[in-house]
Amino acid sequence: MGQTNKYVGTRVERIEDLRLLRGKGEFVDDIHPKGLLHAAVLRSPVAHGTIDHLDVSAARALSGVHAVYTASDMGDTVPTVPVRLFPLPEHIEFQQPVIADRKVRFVGEAIAIVIADTPAVAEDALELIELDIAPLPAIVTSDIQIGQLEDESCLFSSRSNNRAISYNVEKGDAAEGFARAEYTRRERFYVHRHTGITMETRGILAQWDESTQHMTVSGASKVPFPNRRILAKLMNLPETQVDMIEGDAGGSFGMRGEFFPEDFLVPFAARALNRPVKWIEDRREHFLSISHARDVLCEIEIACLKDGTILAARGEVSTNVGAYLRTAGVISPRNVGQFFSGPYRIPSIDIKAHVDLSNKAPSGTYRGPGRYEADFFRERLFDLVAADLEIDPVEFRKRNLVSDAEMPYSMATVSPSPNPTALDSGEYIRVMDMCLEKAGWAEKQHLQGKCVDGRYHGLAVGCFIEGGAAGPSENAKIVVLPAGRLAVYVGSSTVGQGTETVLGQIAADIMGISFDKIEIFHGSTTYLKEGWGSYHSRSTVMSGSAILLCAEDLKPMIVEAAARSLGVSADGASYIDGRVRLADGRELALDDIPVNGLSVERTFYNSKHTFSYGTHVAHVAIDVDTGKVDIVDYVSFEDPGVIVNPLTLHGQAVGAIVQGLGGTLLENLVYNDEGQMLTASFADYLMPLASDFPNIRSFCVAIKPSPNNPLGIKGAGEGGIIPVGGLIANATSNALRDFNVQIRELPLSPDAVWRAVNGSRA
Repeated sequence: MGQTNKYVGTRVERIEDLRLLRGKGEFVDDIHPKGLLHAAVLRSPVAHGTIDHLDVSAARALSGVHAVYTASDMGDTVPTVPVRLFPLPEHIEFQQPVIADRKVRFVGEAIAIVIADTPAVAEDALELIELDIAPLPAIVTSDIQIGQLEDESCLFSSRSNNRAISYNVEKGDAAEGFARAEYTRRERFYVHRHTGITMETRGILAQWDESTQHMTVSGASKVPFPNRRILAKLMNLPETQVDMIEGDAGGSFGMRGEFFPEDFLVPFAARALNRPVKWIEDRREHFLSISHARDVLCEIEIACLKDGTILAARGEVSTNVGAYLRTAGVISPRNVGQFFSGPYRIPSIDIKAHVDLSNKAPSGTYRGPGRYEADFFRERLFDLVAADLEIDPVEFRKRNLVSDAEMPYSMATVSPSPNPTALDSGEYIRVMDMCLEKAGWAEKQHLQGKCVDGRYHGLAVGCFIEGGAAGPSENAKIVVLPAGRLAVYVGSSTVGQGTETVLGQIAADIMGISFDKIEIFHGSTTYLKEGWGSYHSRSTVMSGSAILLCAEDLKPMIVEAAARSLGVSADGASYIDGRVRLADGRELALDDIPVNGLSVERTFYNSKHTFSYGTHVAHVAIDVDTGKVDIVDYVSFEDPGVIVNPLTLHGQAVGAIVQGLGGTLLENLVYNDEGQMLTASFADYLMPLASDFPNIRSFCVAIKPSPNNPLGIKGAGEGGIIPVGGLIANATSNALRDFNVQIRELPLSPDAVWRAVNGSRA
C-alpha cells in the first residue's frame, strides 16, 4: 500500500464492541419518534389456497386502530418485489406480491397489515379479522423430474408445473469426457432446508415528511442502496426522496437484509397516515417468512480415468426455492452448478440447475449460498469415487486440485444471464498439506472406523473455494476534519463483520496516520451518492479499494494545500505518513495543514471475483446407540491473500464453522405434507450452543494475494461454512463403514444417524 504504518496485519480489537457491550447500540426498536404507530401483520395459516372471504371492518373499528390495509388498498395492481441479482424477464411472473392478492402460496404470507397505537392493540385487531381460505393441494417437495401437475397444484395458473426456470452450467465437452472415461459413477444427494437465525429479528421504522415528500426508513441492513432503488420505484418516488438509514443489526448472514414485503407495507402505511410506523418481527414470523435456504436435490455423474484424473461431470440439480423468487432467489441455484467444481480441475461440465417452486417460504441467500450445497455433493462424491478406484482420498484430491500455474482457471459458465469467472490465484496443495499436518492426519488414520470407548471414530478432509468481491462497484468518500482526523464514508454495510475496524486499519495505513484518527461511516444512503452494500464477501475488498482510490486523489490535494499555506510551489513536494514534505526539506503534519472540509469521493469498479481457498479436516466420534455425532477435532486452513486483521478473520472463520456444524448436525426447517412448518420455534429448531463444538482450530495464512484488486485482499467471510456439510458427511461415513452406512443426505441429526445405522442392521 506504499505506507510505513502497519495496522494491516495487526490484531486490532474491534472498535464496535465496546459500545455494543455497554448497551449503547441503537437498533431499530430503540428509536421512538413522536407520534409513533405500530404495525402487526395477518399471515396466512394455509399453505396454498384462494381467499374467499376477507373482512377487516371489525378490526378497523377497534379503538386505537388507525388503519388496516389489504390488497384492495394497493390500487389497480398489487406491486411485486423484483428480483435484484441476475434479473430476467422470465422471473417477473414469480415475484412476490407485497401482500396476498386473491391467493396465498405459503404459510406466513402477508394478507393484511394493521396500524395501531400500540403493538398490543395491533395484535388484538388481527384477531378480529374474518378470513376464509379455500385450500388447494400443497406442494412441498421438488424433484429432478417434474412432470405435468393437476392445474390446482400449480402455484401459478399459467404453468403446467412448478418449475420457474432452468440454468445451463457448461464448460468444455462433457459428452466427449464421458466417452473417454474408464470409470463413471452417478449419485443422488440432498441438502435439507435451513436458514440463518439472527439475535435480532427484522424491524422497520418508516417516517414520511409530507412537506418535502421524503421517506426515511430505519432498520436497513446489508444492501441499503439497492433497497432504496426498489422502494422508490414501488412508491413512485425519485430515489433522492428516499433514504435508508443503517443502524446496528443483530446479525444478517445474507438472508435478513434483502427486500421483503414489509419493507414496502410499513412505508406505505407511514405515507398514507403521515405518521411514523414501526414493525418488529416476532420469532415465529421470522421462522415462517424470512428467506430460507438450501433445500437442494441433485443427481450428479462423474467421469474419471482409472488413475483418478477427473474428465467430466454432468447431472441435474433441483433447488426448492419456495413460493416466489425473492430479490436474491436465483443465486443459490446458479451457484450450486457453477461452484460444483470448487478448487478442482474438471475440464468438462454439463449441469442443469432447476429452480423449482413449492408451498414453502421463499428462499434467498444464506452464508455460502449454493457453495455449501455444491461442496457437500462434490466432496461426498469424491470419497465414494476414491474408494471405488482404491485411491487414498487425499491423493485423489491432490491429483485434481488446480495449480497456481494454471491461474486464472476458468469456471463453468451459467446461462441465461452468464457471469464468467475464474479462480484468481492459490497454492491449493500447499495449504492442504498444512492443514493435514496440523490435524495429525497421518497419525490418526488408524482410528478410521474404530470403536474406542463405545464410540466409532472417523476422519475426513475437504477442500473449498470462497468467491468474493462481487461488483459492479463500490463507493467511498474521505473528508478531512480538524486536528488531522479523517471521516471515511463507505457504501458497505456492517452486519457484524467488523467493518469499522477493518476498514479503519486500511484507511490508517493508506493515509499514514494513527488508527484512532479514522472514523468509519457506513451503509446509510445519506452518506454517498451510490453504494452497493455487504454481500458475497465483498466489503473489505470493494470498500477498501475505493478508500485507496480516494486517498490517491486526496494526497495531492493535501500537498497543494500545504504549499499554498506557506506561499511556495508544490513542485517536488510529497505526502508521506501523514506529513507533507516540501522540496526545501520543510515538513508539515496533517494537523497543521488548512484542509478542514476537503473531501474526495471515488468509485472502485470491479468485474473479477476473488477466491479465498483452503482445506478443513474433521475427526468425529459417533455413539451408534443414540446417533449423536461429536466433534473430537476440527482444523481449518484458509488463504485470504492478505490478512487485514487476524483477530476478526479468526472470528469470522470459527463463527462460520459453528454455523456450518449447526446446519449439518442440528438445524432443519421441517414442513408436513400440508405445507405447515413443524419447527417454527426454538423448542423444535435446534441451534448450536457455545458448549457444543469446543474443539475448533482455525488458521489463516497469507500466501497468494489476489491479482484482481489493488490491495491483494480476498473476501473471507463465508469460507468457514462452505465445506462443513461434505466434510462431516464423509467423516460420519468413515466412522460407520463397518455398518455399511454411506451418507447421501443431510442433516446428520441424532435420529437420522441412528436410523442410518439401524437401517443397515436390518
